[in-house]
Amino acid sequence: MTPVCPFVKAARPDDAFLKKPGENQNKHQAAHEAKAKQEARESASIPPKCPFGYDSQTFKLGPFSCMICKALLFESSKCVPCSHVYCKACISRFKDCPLCGADIEKIEADTNLQNVVDRFIEGHARIKRSPVNTDEEEAVGEKKTIIYEDVSLERGAFLVQQAMRAFRANNIESAKSRLSLCAEDIREQLERMGNTSELCSQLGAVLGMLGDCCRAMGDAGSAVSYFEESVNFLLKVPKDDLEITHTLSVSLNKIGDLKYYDGDLQAARSYYFQSLNVRRDAIKHHPSVSSQILDVAVSLAKVADVDRNLGNEEVGLEQRRLSVLEFLNNQVAQKQPDSTP
Repeated sequence: MTPVCPFVKAARPDDAFLKKPGENQNKHQAAHEAKAKQEARESASIPPKCPFGYDSQTFKLGPFSCMICKALLFESSKCVPCSHVYCKACISRFKDCPLCGADIEKIEADTNLQNVVDRFIEGHARIKRSPVNTDEEEAVGEKKTIIYEDVSLERGAFLVQQAMRAFRANNIESAKSRLSLCAEDIREQLERMGNTSELCSQLGAVLGMLGDCCRAMGDAGSAVSYFEESVNFLLKVPKDDLEITHTLSVSLNKIGDLKYYDGDLQAARSYYFQSLNVRRDAIKHHPSVSSQILDVAVSLAKVADVDRNLGNEEVGLEQRRLSVLEFLNNQVAQKQPDSTP
């Protein structure tokens, strides 16, 4: 399914024949209705595009974009006197306007523009559709029910795209805001559809990104909460997907890192060891994937470092020896020529 935009008028098969026909136009009206429905079905195969370029699979800066972080405006702020608008966090790092070079005398909040941006985000990828009923013919002029197509997955991809742009530009508050909306969308779907593997993996990934935002903002407590919730959802997903397994192990390691920096070495070791077990299980199913071997080596090194700090020198040295062996074995395996004919 391709992302769509509410600013694009969808094909409405009932629009063409809402007017009441004359008494002598029954045959013509029936043919017209059939043609309208056929055209509606054909147009449905050509997905509408956002005229502003805000599709999840394409990149284009639109009128609601910040020229600094390249994401949608967040806390829109206007430069005085040139009136160019940027995100507040982005423009606060400048003394001159990045677009025109004018000196910035002061920065004013542009609440009107931000309200437009917020309404655009709320409605993006949600478009009115009228169902085409091919089995039963409805009376001409009869009022038809309008439904909303569920395209929240595309909306989620759109929000994640905007969040990643903002995060790369160090506009963390903007990234967190977009990811929070995405998480809300997925939670609503979970309530309707249950804990499907696809939704659990998507929510687990988004929660992990929210944890990264909180960690970048220095909020270790919230970061741990997001990472733990991410782990809980990812554990519900089958472990045959390497990407999901990697995301799960990374979330566990990130919790371990936060516990380590907080001085809770026992808790850090527990999370590092859980991550190690996840990666060891992955190697059993995918022994030829070099990245999995490197992941195990990293986890062994983390466990060894904690053991050393806990005073378990012998255990720590053994773990480090195992991590080096894992790495060397991986290097040897990569250099060996393929013996298959």
